[in-house]
Amino acid sequence: MTKYIPVYAHRGASGYALENTFEAFDKARILKADGIELDIQRSKDDVLFVFHDLHLKRLTGVSQLINECTAEEVSELKLGRRFFRLFARQRIPTLEKVFHWANEHHMPLNIELKESLIENIMPFIRLLKTVDLPNGSHVSSFHDELLRAVKVHCPHIETAIIVTKKFEWDRLHEMHYINAVHAHKRYYQPRFLDICNKTNKPMRFYSIRGNEHFLASPHSIVGGWITDYPDRVVKRQT
Repeated sequence: MTKYIPVYAHRGASGYALENTFEAFDKARILKADGIELDIQRSKDDVLFVFHDLHLKRLTGVSQLINECTAEEVSELKLGRRFFRLFARQRIPTLEKVFHWANEHHMPLNIELKESLIENIMPFIRLLKTVDLPNGSHVSSFHDELLRAVKVHCPHIETAIIVTKKFEWDRLHEMHYINAVHAHKRYYQPRFLDICNKTNKPMRFYSIRGNEHFLASPHSIVGGWITDYPDRVVKRQT
């Protein structure tokens, strides 16, 4: 029998509920996700919020960057898609509150550090040092320098680099501050799987929809699937 690969709900169960909200996180838990992937941005006064975009426009209608707003201003924004936002009750959650939720439900987190933390990652480091996250939690980012900082200050935390076309795969063996690789499913190819296998760095793949052929018999180096539809991927594996 093929081993079960943990399923991480992308921004919560974002195929069914508004991304990066407690509604999406609770939906993921109900759908038997093994973990939650979420995004972290920083406010002007260094409070950490669970929000994907640097710009607030798409989900709040406000034409401003999140790191140009105070935490109080961010907390007051109505969160939702256009036309539904007027009646929205949801707000952008703080990372601290999500940490409490994750520990309450024993839900591992894939914490993606976004661009607003490049100017100052220390609020995240300080918060990280105050909590014990559920087993299986880790920190990921496109930004190499953020992962370096995490590993320096919190060496016990697993770090994962999110690769792009510019990523230098032949340097992976030198990146001792990187524990795992996260990649779009188009990178599910022998070349990249073999490199990660040789460097003993598990791969997690995102944009998984549940109908991919490789779900039936994944490579041994695969450590996770990241999906908007956790129920589909869980069902495919059971």
